[in-house]
Amino acid sequence: MSRLIATSSQTIGPFFAVGLWRPEWSDLTRNGLDAGAPIRIEGSVIDGDGAGVPDALVEIWQADAHGRYEDHDAPVPPDRLFRGFGRCGTDADGRYAFRSILPGVVSDANGTPQAPHVNVTLFARGMLTRVVTRLYFADHAEQNAADPVLRSLPADARATLIAPRVDAGSQAVYRFDIVIQGDGETAFFDL
Repeated sequence: MSRLIATSSQTIGPFFAVGLWRPEWSDLTRNGLDAGAPIRIEGSVIDGDGAGVPDALVEIWQADAHGRYEDHDAPVPPDRLFRGFGRCGTDADGRYAFRSILPGVVSDANGTPQAPHVNVTLFARGMLTRVVTRLYFADHAEQNAADPVLRSLPADARATLIAPRVDAGSQAVYRFDIVIQGDGETAFFDL
């Protein structure tokens, strides 16, 4: 007669780098561009202890330079070359990077203009559901101040969504660290 031995409960996986990410998916401009200023978005995914989170998956979705999302049924189509969606896995130190363009102003369902922004989704080991946030650009302070989503947040939460521009020569680079919990935790939205 065999006897079953209980094993300890652990949450590991999923392992995103294996099946959900290819390096070329982090370049939203790889097909070329009709319009838009090229930018780089880089940062780290950081856990509650301040350490980088390896094998997390960051997805972005954004409008083109004219403020249009990819919608094949839209009366005015978006930039035909720009891919408005990207995906990037984090490296062993929790770092990620995207090549994209500065998005245009998008209006919400009420016609209210929103500051240029990038929608961000994060998947990571041990998290049972994704978390969703936004990245806004620090050098668009006037538009950020009028943005209805940013205005709905307390000042300390609002600050976690603003990506500063860092000097990197001719191309604009924006730094956006995603802090999962603890000091400086990124504001996440309940969708």
